[in-house]
Amino acid sequence: MIEVGTLLLAGGRSRRYPPGDKALADVGGEPMCRRAAEGLPGEELVVNCRNDQRAALAEAFSGLSLRFAVDTIPDRGPLAGLLTGLRVSAADRVVAVACDMPMFDRRTAERLLAALDGAEAAVVDTDDTTQPLGAAYRVDAARQACETTLACGSRRLVDALGRLDVTAVDADARAIRNCNDPTEVTAADDTLRGRTAVQ
Repeated sequence: MIEVGTLLLAGGRSRRYPPGDKALADVGGEPMCRRAAEGLPGEELVVNCRNDQRAALAEAFSGLSLRFAVDTIPDRGPLAGLLTGLRVSAADRVVAVACDMPMFDRRTAERLLAALDGAEAAVVDTDDTTQPLGAAYRVDAARQACETTLACGSRRLVDALGRLDVTAVDADARAIRNCNDPTEVTAADDTLRGRTAVQ
């Protein structure tokens, strides 16, 4: 088993992003999915996706070593996607990040991973609803929590998080900001290219 890995979730349908798969949107000069995961700490990169996304995502991550965790049943939501990725991962701890978090960075990931010394999950401390992606997990505990949550009939990732010993980490909440629609993607692109200040 390796110590640390990165798990990227990219299996959503991007229904609020009419131009296509938002994971592949150009943000800061590269696909948003690559921007979200590249450079994070760890010895492996696992990408969760649907089978029909695999070829395009492989191209987006060209030159990087990765393994795919393909959903056997697509469209079951991020909880099932996280579980699929956790089952493929060979790491003891993972940073789990969504493909639409282009501002997520190594410093935030390292803070989250360090917090796992005393917890099963670490999330960024925010004033809003807890964000279960852009978070770090102990793989065995998180896998069990996801399996139990699905077995109980819930598809909510936050319900799995509720089954874990969670700690909140002081980090810049902008790192876990999602880009769901073209306006948000454009704003992130402008920020990363230095055309505007982060709000």
